[in-house]
Amino acid sequence: MNPSDIIEKYCEGNEELKELLVLHSTAVAQKALQISRNLPHLQIDTQFVEEAAMLHDIGICKTAAPGIHCHGNEPYICHGTLGAEILRKEGLPRHARVAERHTGAGISAKDIESQHLPLPAIDLLPETMEEKLICYADKFFSKSHPEKEKTLAEARRSLQKFGESTVERFEELVNIFEK
Repeated sequence: MNPSDIIEKYCEGNEELKELLVLHSTAVAQKALQISRNLPHLQIDTQFVEEAAMLHDIGICKTAAPGIHCHGNEPYICHGTLGAEILRKEGLPRHARVAERHTGAGISAKDIESQHLPLPAIDLLPETMEEKLICYADKFFSKSHPEKEKTLAEARRSLQKFGESTVERFEELVNIFEK
């Protein structure tokens, strides 16, 4: 499985989106791999992390976010579940779980219901160490400013708009990965 082939397939005809997706995903993958090297006791599957980090945002190709070259029809908040559909279709169910569980610091069924999000009312929370690591690393890179890594304080601030439960879940990730 080559992540570049999947990105090429789903971003076909949209070079700007493909470049942005590769830039963002490479930064996330590098940060996740760096963290895993610093915490060998976690026994992270680094090959999987690299692949899944490169594909975690593949669903943006189906969303409507013109500011970041996404010219699809679906709400951006759905990019994780849309990516999971793509990756399951490609025969990558483990990678699909990363895609559907990386948004915010994961999204609970309670948050989906209370915020009336257009997502299935199920917990979309990272569970495995690899899912948690990619979710965490992703919080340091935005697609609107992909060239800049956020500080921990900036990552925290960017999640505050999603509510206290999201910030609490992020702090749980901080406690795992900032040792």
